[in-house]
Amino acid sequence: MSSYNHEKFIAESIESVLGQDFDDFELIIVDDASTDASRQIIQKYAAQDSRIRVILHETNCGISMTTNDGIEAAKGEFVAEIASDDVWMADKLTKQLKALESNPDLVIWAEGEIVNEKGQRLGKSFSESLGNISSAKKSGDIWQELLRSNYIFGSTLLYKKPNPQDARYDEGLLCLNDLKFLLELARLHQFHYIPEPLAKYRIHGDNAMGGSGPETLKRHRIAGKEYISIVEDAMQQHDDEITRETRAVIYGLMGSIYYSEGEKKKGLRFFLRAVKCNPLEKRNLLYPRLALKQMLAR
Repeated sequence: MSSYNHEKFIAESIESVLGQDFDDFELIIVDDASTDASRQIIQKYAAQDSRIRVILHETNCGISMTTNDGIEAAKGEFVAEIASDDVWMADKLTKQLKALESNPDLVIWAEGEIVNEKGQRLGKSFSESLGNISSAKKSGDIWQELLRSNYIFGSTLLYKKPNPQDARYDEGLLCLNDLKFLLELARLHQFHYIPEPLAKYRIHGDNAMGGSGPETLKRHRIAGKEYISIVEDAMQQHDDEITRETRAVIYGLMGSIYYSEGEKKKGLRFFLRAVKCNPLEKRNLLYPRLALKQMLAR
C-alpha cells in the first residue's frame, strides 16, 4: 500500500486488506512523508496487527519509489497493490489466487466500482469511467492494447514478484509510471481479467480521475509528454510486432498531444501517419474535430 496524505481514507483501506477472507499475507505500507495524520493512523494499526510492516520515507520520493520500496520489501511469492484511498472487497485475494491455480505466472486484475469521497456508489464501473474500452482485449497478451491506452485498475493487480531487472516502476516518470510498468509486465506475462468488481476506486479532489484546475492540467501535459516517450521507446524496441491498427491509434494520440501543445504542424504529420496506417480508425477524427473547434473559436 502506497500512502501519501490520505488521512480521510487510509483507515478504511487498511481495514479492507486486514478483513480479507484469505489471511496468509503481509501488508507492507510505505508512507511517502505524509504531512497529515496518515502516519499516526498507520502506526496505530501496525501496533494492533503483526501482519503489517511499515516503511516511512523521511522525504517525499514520489509514487514510483514508494511502490518499488514496497515490492522490494515483500517476502511473499506474489505481490498485490492497493492505493491508500481505495478499498478491496473481502474476497478479492481469494478469487484472484484461485485464478492463479491454473497458471501462477499470470498477472491478475479485475473490474472496479467507482465510489465518491464518502464511499457511496456512483453506479459506474472503473472501465465505464474510462470511456469506450469495451472492445479492448483484457486477458491474454495485451501488450499492444496497453500501448493504445492504460485501462488497468492498479488496486486490483496481483502478480508474481518480479525480478528487479525485469520490471520496476520508472522513478524518472511522474504520471505514467504505471503504464510503463504494466507494459514491462505484459512483455513477460499473460494477463487474466476478472469482470467482477473486486475493489473500489475512490474519486476525490486529489486523485487523477477526480482532480481539476491548473495542477491537473499541468499533470495532463506531463502525462502527454511521457506517453510519447514511452510509446516511441516501445516502437523502437519492438517495431516489427506492432500492427498497423495499433500504430494508427498511437499516431492519432501523439498527433492530438502535439496539437494541444501548440505544435500543430507536427500534430498534423502524426494524424496523416495515423490515416495512412488505418483510414478506418474512428479516433482519426479527433484531429479534424480539434482543428474545427479552434476555427469556430476564432
